[in-house]
Amino acid sequence: MTQVPEGVQVLGKVQGAQQEIITPEALKFLAALHRTFNATRLSLLDARHAVQRRLDSGSQLGFLPETEHIRNDPSWTCAPPAPGLEDRRVEITGPTDRKMVVNALNSGAKTFMADFEDSNCPTWANMVNGQVNLRDAVRHQIDFELKGKQYKLVEKPATLIVRPRGWHLDEPRVLVDNQPMSGSIFDFALFFFHNAAYLLANGRGPYFYLPKMEHHLEARLWSDIFYFSQSYCGIPTGSIRATVLIETLPAAFQMDEILWELRAHSSGLNCGRWDYIFSFIKRRREDRNAVLPDRKDVTMEVGFMESYVKLLIKTCHRRKVAAMGGMSAQIPIKNDEKANEAAMAKVRADKLREVTAGHDGTWIAHPLIRKIAMDIFDEHMHGPNQYHVRREEVEVRAADLLNPTIRGGKITEEGVRGNVEAALSYCAAWLSGNGCVPINHLMEDAATAEIARMQLWQWVYHGASLDTGKTITPEYIDAFIKSTAPGITKTIAGVNNEHVEIASRYLSEQVRKERASEFLTVDLMGYLEGGDGGFVSRRSML
Repeated sequence: MTQVPEGVQVLGKVQGAQQEIITPEALKFLAALHRTFNATRLSLLDARHAVQRRLDSGSQLGFLPETEHIRNDPSWTCAPPAPGLEDRRVEITGPTDRKMVVNALNSGAKTFMADFEDSNCPTWANMVNGQVNLRDAVRHQIDFELKGKQYKLVEKPATLIVRPRGWHLDEPRVLVDNQPMSGSIFDFALFFFHNAAYLLANGRGPYFYLPKMEHHLEARLWSDIFYFSQSYCGIPTGSIRATVLIETLPAAFQMDEILWELRAHSSGLNCGRWDYIFSFIKRRREDRNAVLPDRKDVTMEVGFMESYVKLLIKTCHRRKVAAMGGMSAQIPIKNDEKANEAAMAKVRADKLREVTAGHDGTWIAHPLIRKIAMDIFDEHMHGPNQYHVRREEVEVRAADLLNPTIRGGKITEEGVRGNVEAALSYCAAWLSGNGCVPINHLMEDAATAEIARMQLWQWVYHGASLDTGKTITPEYIDAFIKSTAPGITKTIAGVNNEHVEIASRYLSEQVRKERASEFLTVDLMGYLEGGDGGFVSRRSML
């Protein structure tokens, strides 16, 4: 590639159609965003650590007194739904590989969240080819043939929404002034630069899901980037729409504030349930009272989860935006009718809970689940949304969002074994370049693997015991790692012995740490294979 802007280095190999994405003009836009906003991003990440230190010292999260006027003001609302986002009753999600993009857009769901984050392993090829695939899908030029099967986009596909990586993740294959770029800015900016004008000219717009924010000032940063980007690219102000995933415990106390910061571009909030559980454990790591039982016992009906859902629906509908439900982890089970029906019954119950609570839509991870979700929402939601379900009777206190009580919950050997298998299998698959893996008939991504990893650490750190009375120790975890590891290469495609060895050492080290790491994706980034050539590539971690 020629004419790379001054101060920009592209360390990943750019070839074929990727050259139409990583262009000098696009890199100039990326560099402008980096130089304008990266210092703010880094300061906000530092602020997260400051909050964690206060929590470790015994402070509790609460609603911010300095923003009480925003929460108490009933007069403000957010932007109206943009074209294609009026009815979001079923949204399908998945990574950005070409086959997934076509199948998801053709699934019959109302929207498709194309994921550069938790279900997408961030190899250079995955990230840039994903941009190629979305560019082609936007222009209806994505049709292809694979193993004799034709993949052809339907005339009226689902509305496309893109999820970039979270603020904490770098893009180490692109440096600006010798600094790695923000993964968030890289993913957002490339999609916006190449597609915003075309989408608007064809009756849609640049729509995004924003993950893992922990403070309303992080939402303000996105708002500033949106205004800057629309001006830079000559796009009408207010064209962007963004749905924020409320998937961290601190963000649950700032829902109104997050909507306020993004009100000109907001399209709602989403209950990112799996990351929310992960964050609940992580942010309360020193609180022995917050030790949770087996993952299967942490349902949407337990106190802190139910309170968060009620508050999200009330907040969104007061501000006239979508209150989106979350993801059931179950997927169809082939060749076992009884087990499949049991799994689908859990999906039906989950979607019924969401629609009757007042959600305006839900997530699915597999096209074959679309009909189940669509039928339930069609039966119970007769218009495009449920903004009229105001939930004015709901009063959620800080104590409700922090309530860890789970009646009947316990830690079992099965729960420990399941967490080891999920964390170990996912980390190994991620190292092979796969960010979305079916394990024991559940679709696991980084969020569910993080629950498994963090629970194992929490149980060891606090000396928790099984229901049998046995204390959970690092050595006890190691025994499950040793027994689980040999089978992973047989059950997960693309995984080799090196991936399993790295994942095993990583998990064994994690349960011995004084402080579990913030994110496994940050830890393992340096091990990604495929000749990425990045700033942190193959660094020694363990």
